[in-house]
Amino acid sequence: MTDARIAVARPRVPKEDDGSTLSWEELLSSYRVAFIRGYFRFRNSVRNRVWPTTTNNLVVVCGLSQYLLHYQPPSLHYLTRHLNTMATALPLPASSPTWVRNAVVSCGISVGFFVVLMRVRQYLLRILLAYRGWMYEKPREMSLKTRVWGVCVKLVSGYQPSLYSCQRSLPRMPVPPLHATMGCHGRVMPSLQAAQRLHFKPGRGGHERLIYALPESWAAPDAEEKYAYLMNRTPLAINSNYYCLDHYSWAPTTKQVSRAANVIYSLCVMRRLIDREQLQPLCLRGTIPICMAQYERLFSTVRCVMAQYERLFSTVRCVMTQYERLFSSVRCVMAQYERLFSTVSSQASVTDNSAVLAGQVLEHREVTNEDLLLRQRLVQRLPLQELCYRLVAGSVSDSERSVPALTGLPRTQWATLMEQHFAKGINRDNLDIIHRAAFMVVLLDAPPKDIHDKGKTLLHADGRTLWFDKSLNVCFFPDGQCGFNAEHSMADAPALGHVWEYAMTNEVLEKRYLDNGEVMPPPREFRQGPHSPPRRIIWDMTDALAHSITQAAHANLQQADDLDLFIEHHSAFGKGVLKKALISPDAFVQIALQLAYFRDSGGRFVQTYEASATRLYQHGRTETVRSCTRESSAFVRAMSEDTVSRTQKLALLREAGERHQSLYKAAMNGEGIDRHLFALYVVSRGLGYDCELLENVIKRPWTLSTSQQPQQQVTNSNLPDINFEPFRKMAPQFTLKPLVGIVAPDVEKCTSCAEALVFCTAYQAACIYLHAVLVLG
Repeated sequence: MTDARIAVARPRVPKEDDGSTLSWEELLSSYRVAFIRGYFRFRNSVRNRVWPTTTNNLVVVCGLSQYLLHYQPPSLHYLTRHLNTMATALPLPASSPTWVRNAVVSCGISVGFFVVLMRVRQYLLRILLAYRGWMYEKPREMSLKTRVWGVCVKLVSGYQPSLYSCQRSLPRMPVPPLHATMGCHGRVMPSLQAAQRLHFKPGRGGHERLIYALPESWAAPDAEEKYAYLMNRTPLAINSNYYCLDHYSWAPTTKQVSRAANVIYSLCVMRRLIDREQLQPLCLRGTIPICMAQYERLFSTVRCVMAQYERLFSTVRCVMTQYERLFSSVRCVMAQYERLFSTVSSQASVTDNSAVLAGQVLEHREVTNEDLLLRQRLVQRLPLQELCYRLVAGSVSDSERSVPALTGLPRTQWATLMEQHFAKGINRDNLDIIHRAAFMVVLLDAPPKDIHDKGKTLLHADGRTLWFDKSLNVCFFPDGQCGFNAEHSMADAPALGHVWEYAMTNEVLEKRYLDNGEVMPPPREFRQGPHSPPRRIIWDMTDALAHSITQAAHANLQQADDLDLFIEHHSAFGKGVLKKALISPDAFVQIALQLAYFRDSGGRFVQTYEASATRLYQHGRTETVRSCTRESSAFVRAMSEDTVSRTQKLALLREAGERHQSLYKAAMNGEGIDRHLFALYVVSRGLGYDCELLENVIKRPWTLSTSQQPQQQVTNSNLPDINFEPFRKMAPQFTLKPLVGIVAPDVEKCTSCAEALVFCTAYQAACIYLHAVLVLG
């Protein structure tokens, strides 16, 4: 049956391989578009390299020099004398006109001044951004030193930075002193003996050898990405990937395809902003920029499985200007009722290296001169809705619709199957389509029973629907609700949370749906360019591959059944009340979790993980905050004793909160311990140096894993405040995954606003110490 379908299917042969030659018109068009693409990529690269200076500085200095040399103003005789001396000293023919000498001098002075100014501003800005005193002061109670520093940062910084303009000015994370790391480790891990905490075996250079082996860029994400993620052999489903909900209890429409069309369109617009670097970089307090490097791999990225370790494949970015009529193609792969289709979610060009020519991008549609002359725009919401409707009808075999189940297997097993069944032929071509797609779209066939079932479905679905290797899987339920599942190694949750918040916010700010729930049609004068209909992805399904898919789906379902997930909306109070009580909301939640686990587990304290962002530094990602401290343990024990007064308990709570807050700020400032110890561990293994301490630290399980997600990253003056009653139900909720597998059976996620707290608890059903109701109670 499969062979018959493949025989009658249109062969996917690239243009350059079908024996034909390009016409002169097509050849010239391809060269023209390649030149335009290269020009804008080069222009954006130059802008990022010279920021915070601009070409305006170059033009002004050149014009001023030319004016002084031409008019010779008497009031500036000192400057004009030196300029004339330089013009006379030029090795030009004696017959050269004066204006030529003046032009050469002006250009040379302007270029030299521009380069010096650029270097000085970049290094000065990097030095200024290394200051962290502002973090330990309240925004309304800043010292004079911090105020002066803020003014200096504003003066040195350029205006209208692009997405990656601030990257070169961000400081690098310094290598912390080893004694400081070990001292902090001893304070947060009091159960270890002093000799075990501080002892490095001598011989072969001892710990000095490890320290000097650490490169200057030790905190770059390469080592963490490779050794913590890409070399991990556990399944991605549940263990690594994370998920995100849409609005908590509100949906703008109850129609699945209409919601899908609008969200796909918003994501494509966001991807275009990222590709063109038109998205404004995020700045803390409107002054301090953070690292935006993770945004480069949010779309068109896949985790390519291999036998030993894996790599991330990301389609080459195509940077286009807003005035360019040929947009880069953005393709998404849709799976409706577990049927895989390939469709086009933006109009096209021959400019996207993800598929070289439009003959490949648009499912081998030939490019005509009329296509190039049309004003090509992103496919609008109404055509996208029609494309989604086409995916509803049809049938396919269970094996073909369950191919994504293979991505949920252990990585070594999936790599073996990849080599056996997907290394060549039509299956290889299908994988290329999926790998080069911007993201996956999944139209589910069953609505969630409740919010808990919704979160669990987005985390693992039915074990055969989500392509876990893909950077982004956007899922849509039949009742109009949606969410996504994301791969973790390419970026952390706040980056994708920013993209998702943009898509969800636009549904509130703009009227995108008719009263009947259908997509709002575009204006009559709008002219939509041509687009291709969706086409089935047909797999070469052998008996061995079908058997492997069935086993994978069964294994994924067993793993999903072992997971318990609970989401609770706590509306009695939010972070507004906690701030009035002069305690950090994050610290309050972390201490509450310690108390809940202590009571539920029979008086046990366990190693607790909390993620803290280090994006104040270049290529920073996360650092670990160890929430279980001596101060929090003292408060938890005091809560279990009736002899301790309420005043003493409150004092212990404040002390524990201040301790947690200081640890969190230290982690943000690069003073954490876990990433440093991990880097030392990687270096020690590379040098063949065995260290018992590092082995103990790295392999110690994280029994509790917690995190929180920032809200309102979108900078928009018209953005509604989620703390207002009409918008509380519209707030998008972000939830994370268990960071590791069997050894860490629980993860707690909290999202907070001024009036409410949202908890997500996920743990393995076999864990006897945890129960979602008790954790939240």
